[in-house]
Amino acid sequence: MKKFIFMGVMGMFLLGSCSSNSGHSHEGHDHEEHNHATEEHAHSHEGHSHEHEGHNHEGHTHDGHNHEGHNHAAEAYAHNHEAETHEGHAHEHGSNPEEIILAPEKAKAAGVVSEVIQPKPFRQVIKTNGEVQAAQGAESVVVANVSGVVSFQRSITEGVQVGKGTSLMTISAEKLQDGDPAQRARIAYETAKAEFDRASRLVESQIISQKEFNAIKETYENARLAYEALAKNQTKNGVSVTAPIAGYIKNLLVKEGDYVAVGQPLATVTQNNRLFLRADVSERYYKYLSGISSANFKTPYDNQVYELEVLNGKLLSYGKSAGSGSFYVPVTFSFDNKGGIIPGSFVEIYLLSKQMDNSLVLPVEALTEEQGLYFVYIQKCEESYKKQEVKLGAGNGKEVQILSGLHPGDKVVVKGAYHVKLASASNALPAHSHEH
Repeated sequence: MKKFIFMGVMGMFLLGSCSSNSGHSHEGHDHEEHNHATEEHAHSHEGHSHEHEGHNHEGHTHDGHNHEGHNHAAEAYAHNHEAETHEGHAHEHGSNPEEIILAPEKAKAAGVVSEVIQPKPFRQVIKTNGEVQAAQGAESVVVANVSGVVSFQRSITEGVQVGKGTSLMTISAEKLQDGDPAQRARIAYETAKAEFDRASRLVESQIISQKEFNAIKETYENARLAYEALAKNQTKNGVSVTAPIAGYIKNLLVKEGDYVAVGQPLATVTQNNRLFLRADVSERYYKYLSGISSANFKTPYDNQVYELEVLNGKLLSYGKSAGSGSFYVPVTFSFDNKGGIIPGSFVEIYLLSKQMDNSLVLPVEALTEEQGLYFVYIQKCEESYKKQEVKLGAGNGKEVQILSGLHPGDKVVVKGAYHVKLASASNALPAHSHEH
């Protein structure tokens, strides 16, 4: 037992000695290592300082680079700002494909005029066709008073003004087989007159009966009338044909050298101061005829629109039924011919019926037409226009009713719309931009 205790103490002693030596060795080693580590740490710290110093230098260079980059960014921003400004300008003028740019000075030079439209009264209009006719009593037909060959003694053409009693032509049968009718009428008259004078003396003496005397007198009177009718127009070249009324030669029905018979029409003379306007209206408008009060019409030879209200026109009548074999009802007006209106011409007629209030109305020249569609141009600002499709209603030859596409207060081009249309084709270019 003591042996075991002794061995235990000795073991503890040995363990303590090992621990002491080991501690000294470890302490020295640790110190050496610590110094070495300290050295390495200092070296590392120095290297770190150099690296840090290099890093700072690089950082400084990086800062300079950033500063240069900042300058480029500022330049880019200025460029972008300029681009945005130009883009905004392009958007304001021209980026919209429906926008039309026309400079004010060019618009003025082209005669472009715009007006603000507002509702106003407008008459319902029935468009149809018809004819200008001479008024009753305003025309007279010149006929041949004898048979023979026509000879013009002056320049007679259609449209020439003539006075009442003016000689238009002569008719002579001097070289024909039957001879000159004026000479034959003179001979017949002289013979009848001699017989009448003799019978007048005999009836007083009751040598001849009253019945015989009356027959002789009748023959004499007829011969006298025939002779006097020709004698007052007798010339050395034949029997003169004169104008029965003052006016204009409307139609010349014969030419130089034609043979004519008694009573044959030779010419028509018209006074042309009061005319008729006859409109042929479709049956579907019959219920509106009672409300018609006036009309406008357009002639084909001068393309001018005439207003009956200006020409002292008035409604004479309108048909109560269509003619035989026709689907049209006649409406007749009379008016003064204050212009160069030709009787007998066919015209476009605009019958003016009841008045419609609050209608948007434009002049016909404000419209442009493309493939059956109608357009106007709205002025948006001083140099900007917009093309607008519109739907048309009634028209009176000068103005047309707008059913849709416009609103009260719109400023619409009423003159020079064609020039705006040309501008829409010429400046249809993409908006300008800048490249850097």
